[in-house]
Amino acid sequence: MAGLIKREDIDEVRQRTDIKEVVDGYVTLKGAGLGTFKGLCPFHDERSPSFTVRPQVGRYHCFGCGEDGDAISFVQKMDHSSFHEAVEKLAARIGYELRYEDGGTGPNREEVGKRQRLLDAHKIADEFFRAQLLTAGAAEGRNFLHGRGFDRTAAEQFGVGYAPQGWDSLLKHLRGRGFTDAELKLTGMFSEGNRGIYDRFRGRLIWPIRDIAGDTIGFGARKLYEDDQGPKYLNTPETVLYKKSQVLYGIDLAKRNIAKDRQLVVVEGYTDVMACHLAGVGTAVATCGTAFGTDHIKIARRLLSDDGTGGEVIFTFDGDAAGQKAALRAFEEDQRFVAQTYVAVEPTGADPCDLRQLKGDAAVRDLIGTRRPLFEFAIRASLKRHNLDTVEGRVAALRESAPVVAQIRDSGIRPAYVRELAGWLGMPIEEVSRAVGLAAKRAASGEPVAGAAGAPATGHGATATHAGQPAAAPPSDAPIAFMRPDPRDPIAAMERQALEVVIQNPAVLGGEAALSGGAWERFEACHFVTPAYSAVHTAVRAAGLAHAGDPVAWVEGIRQEVPEPLQGLVSELAVVPLPASTPEALQRYCRDILARLFELQITRVKADKMGQLQRLDASAQPEEFQRLNRELMELEMQRRALRMDS
Repeated sequence: MAGLIKREDIDEVRQRTDIKEVVDGYVTLKGAGLGTFKGLCPFHDERSPSFTVRPQVGRYHCFGCGEDGDAISFVQKMDHSSFHEAVEKLAARIGYELRYEDGGTGPNREEVGKRQRLLDAHKIADEFFRAQLLTAGAAEGRNFLHGRGFDRTAAEQFGVGYAPQGWDSLLKHLRGRGFTDAELKLTGMFSEGNRGIYDRFRGRLIWPIRDIAGDTIGFGARKLYEDDQGPKYLNTPETVLYKKSQVLYGIDLAKRNIAKDRQLVVVEGYTDVMACHLAGVGTAVATCGTAFGTDHIKIARRLLSDDGTGGEVIFTFDGDAAGQKAALRAFEEDQRFVAQTYVAVEPTGADPCDLRQLKGDAAVRDLIGTRRPLFEFAIRASLKRHNLDTVEGRVAALRESAPVVAQIRDSGIRPAYVRELAGWLGMPIEEVSRAVGLAAKRAASGEPVAGAAGAPATGHGATATHAGQPAAAPPSDAPIAFMRPDPRDPIAAMERQALEVVIQNPAVLGGEAALSGGAWERFEACHFVTPAYSAVHTAVRAAGLAHAGDPVAWVEGIRQEVPEPLQGLVSELAVVPLPASTPEALQRYCRDILARLFELQITRVKADKMGQLQRLDASAQPEEFQRLNRELMELEMQRRALRMDS
């Protein structure tokens, strides 16, 4: 049995891993100052980005919910894996061979976590299906693809495969690769009968469904033969890996384009995603047998960096009644986006795949280009349900459509649609405006108070959270000494800024960047009065400068020295952006902050000695009087030197 991973190897993986590259696989990050990046937090729903990553120190911290950690903990939380599995995944990513205690060589097949075993099975099945598409028995599958305008290159690009007819082709293949029936039952790729398990997908065209990181977690299968009594499309059922409400087909291929173009196109099927990408719309994804819902929106918002600075979500639906119903269902979720939402419906009802076949790639791009606001589509759809030739019908239509207009977020556009609605209804603008205003008031009265959960603290000087947790709900059993510092306290603010500087840029305490006169010794001698910051200051002193040249080890060393409730605070201090846009400006800022800290300490010591001097009888204790005067002069010289240095 393999032992634990050696501690030095864990440290090596942590140091060598670029945390930004890891997080980029899940969250769209943007530059937020020198060496700092921000994005929407993957651990809670937020409208403004407060999830901060600082690659130099190898850590992330969310100033909204308090989540923090390094690349290992990020993978653990995002993949729901153990610490052991996360380290192994990152080691494999950077090509680092791990060593184990007691001469172990790592986990064998039986010890691999359940999730990884499922991923392995899906990867092998994916390869199996793709290979089968090239066989003689898959002619019907190849004909299907060709008939919809997809050649072999397109099939390879999207990993399309074929499940052979028969009951156990895949089953035999995976058994031959060492998987047990107990494991295979958990994959969703097999059904169970009186004689045991058998292939779920038989005689069907297969699309691999992958998560945002590119791992295959399920499959979608399209019927090819008339004697197949199953549904037209058959997907993997819910498994440990596959949750259809959290999956978007094509997200692995589209994520970069979505982030770059600030656009997400939602289509209805696998072939529609293929058609869009091949036509140049590389932001297309599709849901897998379910409506576009809340969990999908969370994924989309993180990729769009949905913070109110632009971005658009475009839904494409068939022009039939089912398509209209789907569009209106999407509109119900519209308010969860900051981005503008649109709908693109082809007048003839053709979906992107059909459109590409009939009119070519340009027609698909034009369909997306002629999108119209989703709220306009919703308004017109509500009007169609009423007889506008009657007074009663117009009044009923107004009652239904007024709340839709009231939900339009752009205050500049809303009045224009009030006028449009009045024209469509043939009613006075004033009457329509009153109805929309009343609908807006009703909606507002039923909503929670804005910002009730507390606006996330972001940027330099953000308030320190208690134990790295949301300030609104500190743990009731936390030590009183570590309660959140008062941001209005100038001393606490000064101490926080100094710790930010020292943790992020330890070179300022030694070497060429340091202040003259023994910066480290001066910092050690400082007295921090804010309890939480005092504990961090003590931890910095205990960690020492041995690892100051390795930012990742430096921060981790400090985290290990503080009481556990304050480890989140250390991460926060390590990633908060410092107000500098160039390395030179950063050095000046760091030196200035430390100079202010040291000057504050000198001022405190001077005040103590002045008190002693005033209480002293100079004639009775002339030597003590002279000593205190000399020390006061030395302190004043140090203070002046600091000002010249900074």
